[in-house]
Amino acid sequence: METYLLEWANLLLRWVHVITAIAWIGSSFYFVFLDNNLQKPNSPDLLEKGVGGAMWAVHGGGFYNPQKYMVAPKLIHTKLHWFYWEAYSTWLTGFALFTVLYLWNAGTFLIDKSLMDWTPVMAGSAAVGSLVIFWWVYDAICRIFGFRKNGELIVAGLMIVVVGLASWLANELFAGRAAFLLVGAMIATAMSANVFFWIIPGQRKVVAAMTSGQAYDANALAIHGKRGKQRSVHNTYFTLPVIFAMLSNHYSFLYTHEQRWVLLFVMMLAGALIRQFFVQRHAFHLGRAANPWPFAAVGVLMVVGVMVALRPAPAAPAVASALPAPAAGFVQVQSLLNQHCIACHGAQVQMKNVRLDSPALIKQHAQNIHQQVVVTKQMPMGNAAGFTEENRALLGRWFMAGAVVD
Repeated sequence: METYLLEWANLLLRWVHVITAIAWIGSSFYFVFLDNNLQKPNSPDLLEKGVGGAMWAVHGGGFYNPQKYMVAPKLIHTKLHWFYWEAYSTWLTGFALFTVLYLWNAGTFLIDKSLMDWTPVMAGSAAVGSLVIFWWVYDAICRIFGFRKNGELIVAGLMIVVVGLASWLANELFAGRAAFLLVGAMIATAMSANVFFWIIPGQRKVVAAMTSGQAYDANALAIHGKRGKQRSVHNTYFTLPVIFAMLSNHYSFLYTHEQRWVLLFVMMLAGALIRQFFVQRHAFHLGRAANPWPFAAVGVLMVVGVMVALRPAPAAPAVASALPAPAAGFVQVQSLLNQHCIACHGAQVQMKNVRLDSPALIKQHAQNIHQQVVVTKQMPMGNAAGFTEENRALLGRWFMAGAVVD
């Protein structure tokens, strides 16, 4: 029953996590688009009100006229909407999902004993600690270099190094699937922490000063807007790398590769470059930035390079005199499943609601066994028991011969 409930928790948390992530990333993309398309108004009444940029848009049968105030308007006439629950909800549901799937089953999903033979508590603590350490390092870099001359280029360069180091270290310490997810979680934690520690508190200070009825120094308050803008821009560059890291753990040809940390790093960097193209494209059309196509070209070439590097090796020509491999008998298949699979798919525990402790159930799940064990090689999880290529070939021959259980 515990496994069944955990599966439902996994499903529901994943569902909510994806929904909130869509809402957060969607609003992030929209405001970056908005900032890059706002134009300084010529209307005296807008300039008098302090409007620094405005635009017209049409959507859903209506016309919209968003306006941006460089510090804050003198008076807010309607309810002020705060964009932060999307970020908080995404992180909270993501961490809850990580807890249910990886921390709760650290011995199965988080630990690869061929890399690091440690206890589930130690591995879980290291994983959670890495989220905090990544945020501290990123935040320190932003504080020290963020507002210096060429500060954004320095921050970008240092963060490329930090993400590369995090990718290597995570893949040296944790099972490949968990390592990919963990690097994505590090960056996502920094994104949410940006909102929680800097963006929203800074905006609250501006609103509090504006509504206090007392005189305030607009120039002194401007630092909150600059810092909020800085961290928001960082967040939009983080989005595509995070999404790739979160999705890639479903593709074993990536996280089981010997140089998997390089693959992860290159694909995330490609995502950031492609995002730069979209960010700069808006400003380019208004004559505010250089042509962004080189960023897209380099990003796409990096993706293509990974695809070429991972292409399957050509099959060796068959030897005419070679004898065909003998068909696998069910006794051999059942012996392998009993040895490697029953601990997670037996009477006591049914991970993914799958049982393999009887011939009828093995026959029922034959397609899934072939897909997970032979094709994608995702199972056994972490391969802690040393499932060999010969074992996989045996299961493959059994399935291709009709998956007979008699």
